Amino acid sequence: MKHYGRFHLLTAGAALAAMLAASPALAATPADTLVQAWAFDDTITLDPAESFELSPAEFIGNAYDMLVRLDINDTSKVVPGVAESWTVSEDGLTYTFKLKPGIKFASGNPLTAADVAYTFERAVRLDKSPAFILTQFGLTGDNVTEKAKAVDDTTFVLTVDKPYAPSFVLNCLTATVGAIVDKKLLEEHAQKVTPTEDYKYDTDYGNAWLKTGYAGSGPFKIREWRANEVVILERNDNYYGEKPKLARVFYRHVKESATQRLMLESGDIDVARNLEPGDYEAIQKNDKLQTTSAAKGTVYYISLNQKNPNLAKPEVREAFKYLVDYDAIGATMIKGIGEIRQTYQPKGVLGALDAAPYKLDVDKAKELLAKAGLKDGLSVTFDVRNTQPVTGIAESFQQTAAKAGVKIDIIPGDGKQTLTKYRARNHDLYIGQWGMDYWDPNSNAEAFTSNPDNSDNSPNKTLAWRNAWDIPELTKQTKEALLERDSAKRAEIYEKLQQEALDQSPFVMLFQQIEVAGVAGNVKNYRLGPTFDSNPLANVSKD
Repeated sequence: MKHYGRFHLLTAGAALAAMLAASPALAATPADTLVQAWAFDDTITLDPAESFELSPAEFIGNAYDMLVRLDINDTSKVVPGVAESWTVSEDGLTYTFKLKPGIKFASGNPLTAADVAYTFERAVRLDKSPAFILTQFGLTGDNVTEKAKAVDDTTFVLTVDKPYAPSFVLNCLTATVGAIVDKKLLEEHAQKVTPTEDYKYDTDYGNAWLKTGYAGSGPFKIREWRANEVVILERNDNYYGEKPKLARVFYRHVKESATQRLMLESGDIDVARNLEPGDYEAIQKNDKLQTTSAAKGTVYYISLNQKNPNLAKPEVREAFKYLVDYDAIGATMIKGIGEIRQTYQPKGVLGALDAAPYKLDVDKAKELLAKAGLKDGLSVTFDVRNTQPVTGIAESFQQTAAKAGVKIDIIPGDGKQTLTKYRARNHDLYIGQWGMDYWDPNSNAEAFTSNPDNSDNSPNKTLAWRNAWDIPELTKQTKEALLERDSAKRAEIYEKLQQEALDQSPFVMLFQQIEVAGVAGNVKNYRLGPTFDSNPLANVSKD
């Protein structure tokens, strides 16, 4: 059984982790180690087939490789990962990938097409949250071994069920669910399970072990994760590309922006990741420090549950879009960390529509409410996660809406509480954050303008479904866009879908996130990418 020296090699790392965690006044971080302060309490598992949260995507993105990767310098392209080349058949159904020769996993096991096929097999059969990214191509537990298979050690063939736009298929394969795992290692750690009606396989595919384990081939190895405390990455000396310049990377779980700023200023950390506008601005003014930022494929929105008969009125949906003080929010609460955006596709995505017709107009909102038979206003509840900037935005909206006679009762809660209620469609209003699952317009179009089944027990729980927005025609258009192979025509379809949502939807789009970081002056080549799995660490160094 291979552990590739896991416990022996952890000794120095664990000691350093303890020192960093216990010493708030450390004079300076080690020269070969990057220490980041970041709130990563959304991490539930490190298994790429199961993980579907924002923070662990960064760990997985740096510790695993995929067939193809998003080009963070030009997001209209994908670039080779473990695949050095690929072809698409004339009928658009067969994708053939040729793998780079000589790649090894961190364990020392060779990476072959059999590992790629196993990656698809376990993700589809485990059927965890991100599995839909692969199953949407017609892959099932019964057919996956035929539809996603190794022809030889260096050739992997994927057969899809429809002639989708190739850019859509390839972009989906950049998602972390496609992170290539070490078949031999996971089979050694797989647990026998008793098949059931819902799960008919007799193995867990190493899922229990991989929740905290590691089976990848990326530039770093995941050495340790202690929930709400620390994550440790260590250089993978078996990596086939240029080796990382750092020996290790530490993530310290720190939620408060002000604390992160103080730690950066005192030299306790090298990077501060959860900065609010005031702290970010202070770091920008400090000539001993530096900052970096990147627009992310993440949008924030307020949604109106259409199960509430008042919120289901078109005039009310439109009125709420006139009750947001976009200018004030942009100048204060999201200054430097976000950009006002009223359409659901982030900038930089194919077909992203740049339109912002709404502004704060209380009189216009009152007129629309009166037209809806609510001239005396209405009362609703608002589920809000108790973090910034969403709490501040919710309070701002509460104040401006009151001027139009809309009484909003804010119900604060932690992320799990508010999200659980939202997923059950038990809210009136909800303020949410939505990050793209993969860099393709279908990711957000499917979320915001597709609802194939509006029943309470629907298997397709999109954001449109969560808000009971029944839209058969837009759902049809969203599906059709996947089969348009001409990029320009496909972009037109997505622009039309966004315009429909802008005019009619129960979503009040607020802003696109700009991820920011404060960085120590001696850190070189630290950058952020457009997605959370494309924040690369391999080229980072310290003077």
